[in-house]
Amino acid sequence: MIDLYEYEKELYQQGFKYIGGIDESGRGPIVGPVVAACVVLPTDFTCNGLTDSKKLSAKKRDLFYDIIIERAIGVGIGIVEAATIDKINIYEATKKAMRMALDNTKCQVDYVLIDAMKLDLTIPSEAIIKGDSKSISIAAASVIAKVTRDRLMIELDQQYPQYNFKKHKGYPTKENLRLLKEYGVIKEHRLSYKPVQEVLKKD
Repeated sequence: MIDLYEYEKELYQQGFKYIGGIDESGRGPIVGPVVAACVVLPTDFTCNGLTDSKKLSAKKRDLFYDIIIERAIGVGIGIVEAATIDKINIYEATKKAMRMALDNTKCQVDYVLIDAMKLDLTIPSEAIIKGDSKSISIAAASVIAKVTRDRLMIELDQQYPQYNFKKHKGYPTKENLRLLKEYGVIKEHRLSYKPVQEVLKKD
């Protein structure tokens, strides 16, 4: 059993108090933004069952989202739209979203734990592979990022109901690819992604 508090406890012992966990949602979809979150939890924070958002049901994510928003010392969100993803690539866009999330966190942050991605920051940081399953702060950030992005896709679904974004959230499922071919490309699609490029070539 992995201790999700291990990284944080070690940093608290070293004198760090405001530890930001950073994670993203939406690198794989062919439509919509990539969203990152930074979450700073209080030292006494506990939340049974909180883990990597991909391992949680939508209902559980919504429940944990509310708990995190209520109890966190600080939460920051970074959103990078499809047009920018096309310009700078998804890797750079993800880093940009993560830096934005850190900048938008309305509290002091003196150490950052990041899921997999190394960032060039002015404060100390550590990139942890599969960090959303190993650090409570990153797990919290993964939930905030995922729920935020899913809600943006539900809003997009209201604009374009024929694409059924509320169901597949822009990920390249069979249904999404079929609807893309049927209804064509909208401005929120990632034009640099292969399935979208293939439809554009046919058009």
